[in-house]
Amino acid sequence: MPNAYSRARSAHDDSNAIRLQKLLAQAGFGSRRKCEDMITEGRVEVDGELVTELGTRVDPHKQQVRVDSSRVRVNPNHVTLALNKPRKVLSAMDDPKGRYTLRDIVGDKYERIFHMGRLDYDSEGLILMTNDGELSQHVMHPKYEVEKTYIATLEGRISGTVCRRLVTTGVQLDDGWIKLDHCAIIDSSRDFTMVKVVLHSGKNRIVRRIFGSIGFPVKRLVRTQIGPIKLGELKPGSYRVLSQAEVRSLSKEVGL
Repeated sequence: MPNAYSRARSAHDDSNAIRLQKLLAQAGFGSRRKCEDMITEGRVEVDGELVTELGTRVDPHKQQVRVDSSRVRVNPNHVTLALNKPRKVLSAMDDPKGRYTLRDIVGDKYERIFHMGRLDYDSEGLILMTNDGELSQHVMHPKYEVEKTYIATLEGRISGTVCRRLVTTGVQLDDGWIKLDHCAIIDSSRDFTMVKVVLHSGKNRIVRRIFGSIGFPVKRLVRTQIGPIKLGELKPGSYRVLSQAEVRSLSKEVGL
C-alpha cells in the first residue's frame, strides 16, 4: 500500500500536481522560502502522513494537505465571495417573480456558486457565497454555530439593562428560548436606538423577532460579520473574492 509520500511522488506525472511549497504559498502561508522551512520543520502532512522532503508534488484536487493539523484548502476551481446585499434584494440566485437577486450582482462569472445562508428581503449586509460544497455545508450546519454580528436600528429607546437581559436571560419565541451572545448600545435618541448584536443562531429573521418580541421593532438591520469574515468597506451591491488566508480562517472556524 503506497504511503502519502509515494502518492505525492506519483502525482509528479499528473497535470494538476504542483510542488508542495508552491501550493502552500498560494494558500497564503508566506513566501516560497518560508513554506519550504515549514516543510523541513515537519509541520506539513499529505493525506495524514508527514512530508519533509522539498520537491514533493501534490494534486490539490485529490490530496489533503494540512499545516499544523489545519486543512489547506486550495482548489483552483473553488472561489468564495463576500457580498454586501442591499435592501430589496432576494437572497436567492433566481426569482420567478422577477425580483432582484444575488445573481444580478455576481452575474454568471462563477460556475455553480451559491450563497451560504440568507438575509431577509429588507435586511442588508454580508452574505458569503462559494462553489465549494464542503465549505458551504460546514458554514451552514448548526453544529458549528458560526458567530454573526449585526448593527440593528430599533424603534424607541432601549436601555442597557434590557440589552444585558437579552444576553443573560434571553427571550422566549414561538420556537423556543433564544439569547444573544453580545448586545451593546452604539447610539440612541428619543425615537431610536442603534445596537450591535452578536449571536450564533441562524434562524429565520431571528434578530427582528427577538427585538420585536420585547416591543422594539427593527427599522434597519445590517450584518457586518460572519465568523472571521468582516464586511469592512465593501459597498452595497458589490462583492470581493476572499483571500486564501480568509478562506483558511473560515475553514478552521467550521472544523475543516
